Amino acid sequence: MALAWLGIDLGTQGVRALLVTAGGTVAGSGSAPLLRDLREGKRHEQDPEEWWEAVRTACRAALRGTGATVAGLAVCGTSGTVLLTGPGGRPTTPALMYDDGRAGAEAAALRAAGLAVQDSWALPKAHWLTARHGPGRLCHQPDLINARLTGHPVPADSSHALKTAYDVGRGRWPGSAGLPEGTLPDVVRPGTLLGEVCPAAADATGIPAGTPVVAGMTDGCAAQIAAGALGEGAWNSVLGTTLVLKGAAAEPVRDPAGVVYNHRAPDGTWLPGGASSVGAGALAARFPGADAAALDAAAAAFEPSGAIAYPLVSPGERFPFHAPRATALLLGDPVSDADHWAALLQGVAFTERLCLDYLHHLGAPFEGPLALTGGAARSAYWNLLRADVLGRPVRVPGRTEPALGMAVLARHGTGAAPTLAAAARAMTSPGTTVDPRPARTARFAEPYARLVDALESRGWLPAPVAAHARDRLRGDGTD
Repeated sequence: MALAWLGIDLGTQGVRALLVTAGGTVAGSGSAPLLRDLREGKRHEQDPEEWWEAVRTACRAALRGTGATVAGLAVCGTSGTVLLTGPGGRPTTPALMYDDGRAGAEAAALRAAGLAVQDSWALPKAHWLTARHGPGRLCHQPDLINARLTGHPVPADSSHALKTAYDVGRGRWPGSAGLPEGTLPDVVRPGTLLGEVCPAAADATGIPAGTPVVAGMTDGCAAQIAAGALGEGAWNSVLGTTLVLKGAAAEPVRDPAGVVYNHRAPDGTWLPGGASSVGAGALAARFPGADAAALDAAAAAFEPSGAIAYPLVSPGERFPFHAPRATALLLGDPVSDADHWAALLQGVAFTERLCLDYLHHLGAPFEGPLALTGGAARSAYWNLLRADVLGRPVRVPGRTEPALGMAVLARHGTGAAPTLAAAARAMTSPGTTVDPRPARTARFAEPYARLVDALESRGWLPAPVAAHARDRLRGDGTD
C-alpha cells in the first residue's frame, strides 16, 4: 500500500484532515464543524473538548476506505489560542482564542517589564487565566490534541509557543514571564517526533496505533508550507477570517514595534510575518448567508468603490500596526450592497498592501513570488482584485489548506524527505499565476492613499510607516 501522511488543521470554524501521498495525491479527506464558538465583544472562547470530538470525526472520514498506510501526522492550530489543563491533561478552563482581547491589562504589564507582546498574544492570556482559575499547565491548541493522540503530555512546538513569548532564537522562555512554576511547557522545534498514536486514540480516530506524531506549526505557517513559499524572499498571504502574511528569510526581520514576529523553520531558517484583524470575517458579519459569487460579479462595477473600508473583524489591530483601540472604518456611503461588498473586498486588499509596505519598511526580503492561500483564494475575482491593488503578480496554489502543510511537515519530520522544501516541492501544486491589470492598479492608488491618511490621522498608523507607503505608491521607495 502507498505511504501517506496525515495533516490535521484545527481551524476557527472547523477541523480539517488530509491524507496525502509523497507525490501529492490526496488519498482521503475529512472535516467537522466547531459549533460551540462564543464571541462577545473582546471575548472569544471555544470548548476544547469539541476540538477532540471534531478531530475524531474528521480523521475517521479521511481514513475511511483509503487503503493507504499512514506514515506519520502533524497538527496545526490557531496562533495564540491557549487554555489551562490540570492532572491528566484535562482542560480546566475554556480556550481563549487567538483574537480574544480581554488580557489588555496583563499585556500592558508585560510590556512594561520589557516583553514585546500584544494584547491578544498567549502570554497575557496565560496571566489572565491563572488569575481567574488558579494555576495549571498552559496548553496551546495543538498540545491538547497531540497529548490525546499519544496518551501522554507532550512538549509544545516553538511555532505555537512564539506568542507565549518563547525566545525561538535562544531556545528558552523569558525570565520575566512571571507565571507560577510549572505553568509553561517544554518546547521543541517543529518536525520533532513527539510520540506515537496510542491504542485509545487509535480506537477513537481510526489512525493506526504506533503512527508517529510530529510537532507541528501554526496554521499560518502550515498554509505557507502548503503554498511552497519557503525560498528566501517568497511570501504567502493567508486570507480567511483574518489576514496573515508569512515570508521566508535567512535572518529574522527585526521590528522594534513588535508587530512582526519570526517563526523558526525546522531547518533553522526564519519565517517572518504578522497577523492582521482585517479579513473575510467582515464580509460574513455584514452579509450573513450572502451569495458571495453573485456579489463578486456585481462588485466588479465598483472599481474603486464609492466608500473606503478598513474591515476589522474584531476590535483592535495587530498588524501592520499595533492599535488595541482601533475599530472598523467605512469612509463614505456605499450606494448599494454591491458597492459595500466592493468596499470590503478592496479594504482587505488595501490592508494587504499596507502590510507588505510595512515589511518593506523593515527591510524584509521581497525577491520571491507571492502566493495567495486561505478560504478567500477560492474567489477568482478577489484574487484578481488583490493582484491589481498590489500591482504585482500573485500565485494561487492548486491546494491551499493548512492541513496539506502539516502532511508535508509530517513527511519531513518522519525522515521520509531530506528537507521541508523538498517535501513541499513533491507534495504541493504550483497552481496558477494571476497578473495585475496596470490601469486598475493606477485606479486604486488614490483610495489606498486616502486610507493610509485616515489611519495615520487617527494615530493608529505611525507617521514613518505612512510616509513609506506613500513613497512606494509614488515609486520613490520601491528599491
